[in-house]
Amino acid sequence: MSILPGADGLPGSPAAAEAQRVVILSGLSGAGKTAATKLFEDLGYTCVDNLPGELLPELAELVAGDPRRFARVAIVLDVRAGDAPLAFAAMRGALEGHGIEPRVIFLEARDEVLIRRFSETRHRHPLGDQRGIASSIAEERRLLDPVRDEADVVLDTSDLSLRQLRERLFAQLGDESGPDRLAVQLISFGFKFGVPLEADLVFDVRFMHNPYYVEELRQLSGLTEVVRTFVLDQPVAGRFLAFVEEFLDFAVPAYLSEGKTRLTIAIGCTGGYHRSIVVAEELAAWLRARDFGPVSVFHRELDRA
Repeated sequence: MSILPGADGLPGSPAAAEAQRVVILSGLSGAGKTAATKLFEDLGYTCVDNLPGELLPELAELVAGDPRRFARVAIVLDVRAGDAPLAFAAMRGALEGHGIEPRVIFLEARDEVLIRRFSETRHRHPLGDQRGIASSIAEERRLLDPVRDEADVVLDTSDLSLRQLRERLFAQLGDESGPDRLAVQLISFGFKFGVPLEADLVFDVRFMHNPYYVEELRQLSGLTEVVRTFVLDQPVAGRFLAFVEEFLDFAVPAYLSEGKTRLTIAIGCTGGYHRSIVVAEELAAWLRARDFGPVSVFHRELDRA
């Protein structure tokens, strides 16, 4: 019995399948699959890595059955799957059987580069044995040759920086996203509860007048219009936002040139309920208008009240 309705735009329909973007990412160990996976995650892809080959057809069924949830999927498939060519053929066949044409990307590098990378990271090669790393690399090449032959794109990462890898991958995706995009998360927080550990940048807005000391505003959050007006009507708020916007106009291109794909900005006040929320929302609106990349906002202390 099919689990895929056939109505246009519903799971299993041609319109739903065409909207999905599925990438099968394969290649040699040490060639950059982990870095590439993180780049796909930054683009909003659901990434599946190191799944046993026997489960890959079931994954294809799951992806095809829910195109809204799995609109973008990157599946890492390599020698860890067991018989990689067989697993690849089963995965690709199952996807194509549901009208999904996956994009197959294969990453490789020169032997001396792979040996150096393993030496620097001290990771164990998945085929590692007493014959040594060079022998393991040669065997892996042999095992993955059938997958490489079927790839839409083969990238040699030997001399690529992270930034260059991003550019090469994005150029191959036919995607609306490009390499010059930065995913920004804004977190409002209260200093008395601690600074978010994941923050790349932290701004302190406790110099602004606190709505907490205005009786009619105390129980209202920074998401309400009256608190927003109270905070933003302060001259220091406008000057602060102008400073931060000028800084981000300078910093975001610099972050991108260094290959950064994600930036977390924390905005803190005393309790994280008034000023920081207002400022975080204002910065989010400005960032979206500048279109540096996707912007998300998380108000950490909002539920504490």
